[in-house]
Amino acid sequence: RALNLARSLAAPLSSSRALRRQVRSMSTDGKGKKLVLAYSGGLDTSTQLRWLADKGYEVVAFCANLGQGGGMADEDFAAVEAKALKSGAKKVYIIDLQEEFVKDYVFPIIRSNAIYENRYMLGTSIARPCIAKTQVAIALKEGCTHISHGSTGKGNDQVRFELSTYALAAGLECVVPWRIPEFYNKFQGRQDLLAYAKERGIPIAMDAGNRPPYSMDDNLYHISFESGILEDPAATPPESTHRYTQPLAKCKETPDDVQIFYEKGDPVRVKNLTTGEEASTPATILRLLNRLGGAHAIGRIDIVENRFVGIKSRGVYETPGGTILRAAHLDIEALTIDREVQRIRDQLTVKYSELVYNGFWFSPEMEFLQNSMDFSQRHVNGEVRLRLFRGMPMCLGRSSDNSLYKKDMVSMDVEGGFDVSMSEGFIKTLSRRLRAYRNMAYPQGYPIPKITVEGKTKV
Repeated sequence: RALNLARSLAAPLSSSRALRRQVRSMSTDGKGKKLVLAYSGGLDTSTQLRWLADKGYEVVAFCANLGQGGGMADEDFAAVEAKALKSGAKKVYIIDLQEEFVKDYVFPIIRSNAIYENRYMLGTSIARPCIAKTQVAIALKEGCTHISHGSTGKGNDQVRFELSTYALAAGLECVVPWRIPEFYNKFQGRQDLLAYAKERGIPIAMDAGNRPPYSMDDNLYHISFESGILEDPAATPPESTHRYTQPLAKCKETPDDVQIFYEKGDPVRVKNLTTGEEASTPATILRLLNRLGGAHAIGRIDIVENRFVGIKSRGVYETPGGTILRAAHLDIEALTIDREVQRIRDQLTVKYSELVYNGFWFSPEMEFLQNSMDFSQRHVNGEVRLRLFRGMPMCLGRSSDNSLYKKDMVSMDVEGGFDVSMSEGFIKTLSRRLRAYRNMAYPQGYPIPKITVEGKTKV
């Protein structure tokens, strides 16, 4: 028995040692293997592309156009394509996913009021399944055996990319350089990456100059800043982190009024009431609101969040258009959703947001929740008018043909079908359990403060 006990106690340690040996001896031989790399055009993924090619992998590079720049600036995808080819890619896919990204990924989280830990609007999280789905499609088209991405071994994105891959297709494996000892021991800093890029002929003109002391990730929904000097949660972010939003001291001096029209919880048209400018497709709606909201310093947060992998991280996020859409959606919902349905939906929103953040977009529980969310939105139709000014979207009014709000019923001036004589019985019925608890918990009476001052009497 003692021997069996000793063996059982030693088993986890032995297993851990075996795992470490397996990691150390992980084969990096890519000969005869073909993979799709999620490619951004930056130094990290360009270096990884060349390194994977050097290891024998046939690399297909894929860069998703998700509206990087948010409508304020556009990515030079021709330069990204040329850099991928010079870095060793056999083929490059640049695919415009802007409308699909907003319609099929951003709008569902707006319909669901999704927000992680009450503040983060999931801008990076929701982009990963969109990229992964197309990456898998390319892998199947090209006959690839593997996919790869540039995420680190400490972050959330590795989980999001790989859970999506395994959920969507059978037979694909993931090769992640930042988890391979040979790679991360070789490249221990930016200078190592630059030296390798120079040695292997990777274009580095866009990487070798003055680089911001933090990392960035952007799409049409948001931009994020983290790492570098931002790893100190007490450090004030530099003004250069204002990319999608103006600093409050420099924002527009006069307000802009907008009108947003919703159908089944989705924004279908936006009108700038100040200028008359309109947008009516998912991507153009978000692009217009980004520009308007950014000018008024709307949608910027600086938070510490809990990563899925078990560590805390600090991030600065700008989501101007998404912040406006969410504010308007909350207003039109308040007019059109039943109280109890809204309360149940709000409880589900917490779990929904966690699933998006943690990478379970393609999961059975997400299918269930999304269908529940969409069912709750059947009557969320109408329009909301907002004033954008000084960092805030302020509601000016809302209307809907499906409104549950009855003016006569709430009016203090009109009886409106509400029999006020019933209120007394309603209140006494509700108070029954409160009185029962008082009698049980405080048999001598609830402690009421004594009044030590005398009231004045009328002379």
